[in-house]
Amino acid sequence: MKDWLTRAAPIAEIDARDASAAQAALAAANGRPLVLRGLTADWPLVAAGKEGIAALAERLAGYGPGAPMNVFTAPPGTHGHYFYRGDMTGFNFRTEQATMPELLDRLLWASTLADPPSFYAGSTPAADFMPGFLADHPLPVAAPGAIPRLWTGNASHIATHFDQSDNIAVVVAGLRRFVLFPPEQVANLYLGPLNKTPAGQPVSMVAVDDPDLARYPRFAEAMAAAAVATLDPGDAIFIPSLWWHNIRATGPLNLMVNYWCDAGAGSSPLLAFAHSLLAIRDLPAAERAAWRTWFDHFIFGDEGAAAADHLPPHAQGVQGAASPERDETIRNFVLRGLMGPR
Repeated sequence: MKDWLTRAAPIAEIDARDASAAQAALAAANGRPLVLRGLTADWPLVAAGKEGIAALAERLAGYGPGAPMNVFTAPPGTHGHYFYRGDMTGFNFRTEQATMPELLDRLLWASTLADPPSFYAGSTPAADFMPGFLADHPLPVAAPGAIPRLWTGNASHIATHFDQSDNIAVVVAGLRRFVLFPPEQVANLYLGPLNKTPAGQPVSMVAVDDPDLARYPRFAEAMAAAAVATLDPGDAIFIPSLWWHNIRATGPLNLMVNYWCDAGAGSSPLLAFAHSLLAIRDLPAAERAAWRTWFDHFIFGDEGAAAADHLPPHAQGVQGAASPERDETIRNFVLRGLMGPR
């Protein structure tokens, strides 16, 4: 099964060198992934990367030390696959602190080795860790509410995961292969622990490049739904909220910038889901079915937002229309319940 990705469907793509055309294409994406070829082809760091690793490192270091950031470090032989240890008691990497120039020194040293250790700094806010980057590298399309974040390292393979927000990811240096799965494939991806993850979000336990279908047979259905694209420097990809994505980066120095749109808005659906595991999943079938009607009525049904309209606004409480006051009422209601007698 090692060659299945060569037969996977391609992710839809456009020539995005015209920013207005790219913006229009994003508006029409309708919750589907889209590759934006050449969106940031004129970025200075893209040009520096084409000159070679030394030129790119020099340009990056020129932005100053910035704040120390978390750096994943994994031993030779890991090949940048930051994951669980085989016995699931921990992870195959450790986390250290380093500034961007210190990380670049490690990457330049590692580039001289046949089997180097792996280094990876992910989700680092550009404004804090590389001051001046944003002024030189504006995103040509809108990313409302996004904080640009840097992902820097040598070769890496990031396990299949999802993000809560819509995401625009820009490849600055190195090649990056994206394998995407629709949200409804969750049952076929065999998730690891929700509460103990390599980097925040739950991940699939399946090795995408060489899946063990004897152990994970339903992954065959996910394979049929997958879409793939390899991005060059200057390309970008739009990944809709909750779409699963697996990312492999190649090269001795890779850099990606991503923009999670409206990230941090509201509360975490994953935490609500986790509480449902505690409160609902293990109830008798008849009780679960009864609670399903509650969720359908108040949460998933078309009339959910109007479910409390029969009450005067001041009495709608947690069922009322979204507002800062309503949100605070819900938080207090939930916290009181969690902290009450057990």
